[in-house]
Amino acid sequence: MADPLSPAALRRFLDADARRLGFDAVGVARASENTAAAAGLEAFVDAGFHGTMGWLPETASRRRSVGSLWPEARTVIVLGLNYGPDEDPLAINARPDRGAISVYARHRDYHDVVKGKLKELAGRLLARAGTQADGEPHGVKVFVDTAPLMEKPLGQAAGLGWQGKHTNLVSRAHGSWLFLGSILTTLDLAPDEPGEDSCGSCRRCQDACPTHAFPEPYRLDARRCISYLTIETRHVVPRDLRAPIGNRVYGCDDCLAVCPWNKFASAAREAKLRARDDLRAPALSELLALDDRAFRALFAGSPIKRIGRDKFVSNCLIAAGNSADPALLPPVRERLGDAAPLVRAMAVWALARLAPADALAARAAALHNERDDLVRSEWDAIDRQDA
Repeated sequence: MADPLSPAALRRFLDADARRLGFDAVGVARASENTAAAAGLEAFVDAGFHGTMGWLPETASRRRSVGSLWPEARTVIVLGLNYGPDEDPLAINARPDRGAISVYARHRDYHDVVKGKLKELAGRLLARAGTQADGEPHGVKVFVDTAPLMEKPLGQAAGLGWQGKHTNLVSRAHGSWLFLGSILTTLDLAPDEPGEDSCGSCRRCQDACPTHAFPEPYRLDARRCISYLTIETRHVVPRDLRAPIGNRVYGCDDCLAVCPWNKFASAAREAKLRARDDLRAPALSELLALDDRAFRALFAGSPIKRIGRDKFVSNCLIAAGNSADPALLPPVRERLGDAAPLVRAMAVWALARLAPADALAARAAALHNERDDLVRSEWDAIDRQDA
C-alpha cells in the first residue's frame, strides 16, 4: 500500500483522478448546514410548490445539513459530469409528430453512470488517505440524486457554479448541463471558494417556460413544471397545462437550453451519456403503439423506464392532441380501449383535439360503458369549452 498523502497532495490526487475517470468538475465544501438553502426548501414546501412529491416535506428536516444524513462527515466532495447535447435541444419542439425527450434521458440512466465513477474514485481516495487520529480508517459514502441531500446548493458551496434563476446549477464552463454526484467523507479537506451568482439581469429561462412555472426568479412551482407533469406526478395533467406541453413526452429542456452560459458548453465526452439515435426524435405514432413489454425493451437502462408505460403513453397522447396531425388519429383511437384509465382519459382528450366532431359523436356510447371516473370526466368535458 502506498504511503498516505498530505492533505495538499491528496487534493491534487483527487482532482487528477476525478478527471481520469471522466468527471468534468470537482469541488470541495464543508459538511455544514446551509441555512439559506434550508430556508428556501422550507418556503418551497410551505407554498405547496412540491405538488405530489410527498417525499420532499417528509425529508425536509434531514436535508438541512449533511450531518443529518451522516454526523461523522466532515467534507463533501461534489463532482460534475457534463451531459451537454450535440445538437440544439429545442429544435425537436418544432416537429409536432415527434416526441421530445429531455436531453438527460436520451441515453443511459445517469444515476448508474455517475455512481459507478463515484465509487471508484472514493475507493482510490481512501487508499491514499491513511487513517483517522484514532487509528480507524476514514469513511466515505457516495450519493447521486437519491438521498436527502441538496445537491445544487452543495455544488455552489463547492465552487462548481451557482444555482441560477431556473433553480438548476449553472457552470461557467458547462452551462446548465452538469450531472452532480457527491462523496461524503470523514476526511478533512480544505474547501473551495463557493460559486458566485452570475445571472445578472438575465431572465431568459423565466421567459422561456411554456407553462410559466417560475412565480419569480430562483423560485419554481413544480406543479406547473413540464418535467414534474410528465415524470414526477401520477395524477392527470390539468387541462389548462396540456396544450403548453406541446410535444414534450418526457421532461423539458427549455429553461436550461436558453441559458447564455451554454455558449461555453461542449457536447458530453462520456459515451454512455451521448444521445441514442432512436431517442433523438422518436415518432409519436410508434410511441403510442407501445405495450408494456415493448416499452420495457425500448427503455431498458434508461431513466424513462421508471415512470412506467401507462404514464409515458399518456404523455404521448397529450403530445398527439397538440400535434394537429390527423395521421395520428388511428393510434389515438386505438388507445381509447386501453386497459389503463389514465391512457384512455388522455386518448379521449387527444381525440377531442384532433377530431372534435368524431369525439362528440362517440361520447354517448362511450359513457354508457365507461366505469372509471377519470375517463368519464374527460368524455363529459368534450361538449364544454374546457375540453
